[in-house]
Amino acid sequence: MMRSFLHRTAPAQLALGTLVLALAVPALADDMHAMHMQHGQGNAAATAIGEAGDDALATRTVDVDMRDTMRFSPATITVRRGDTVRFVVTNNGKVRHEMTLGTASALAEHAKMMQQMPDMKHAEANAVTVDPGQRKTLVWHFTQPGTVEFACLEPGHFEAGMRGVVNVR
Repeated sequence: MMRSFLHRTAPAQLALGTLVLALAVPALADDMHAMHMQHGQGNAAATAIGEAGDDALATRTVDVDMRDTMRFSPATITVRRGDTVRFVVTNNGKVRHEMTLGTASALAEHAKMMQQMPDMKHAEANAVTVDPGQRKTLVWHFTQPGTVEFACLEPGHFEAGMRGVVNVR
């Protein structure tokens, strides 16, 4: 009798297990993505690119245009160490784009992750995702001299060359 009961409930248990897994995978992917963005660059690299800025303390504004040609305009920006820059990022294309600040290695690694999880959305201080015809603001405080890169990490955009650089003097 016990065997008959287990045999009849096994399909229900399998269905329930499948449902739980299907619901958990997107949440796990978002958690993995958040952990990657927060910790993937390491403390030294994260410090090298600066920190989230306060809009009220912005020392300058830079307009950044994104188009479906897979290019940023301007693609090279020069700032001074200590500047807090308000990037006004406009998507003049017909597909979603984003601007993410980071090190070259972190951006390349994240671009690979985005290929595997194309529906991921960013909610980090170093990134803005902009729908076609929209405009968003990213405020960043550049604390160290050197090079900070930026890229669009929508699947295929990084690989197509949608990248730029901020030279911090």
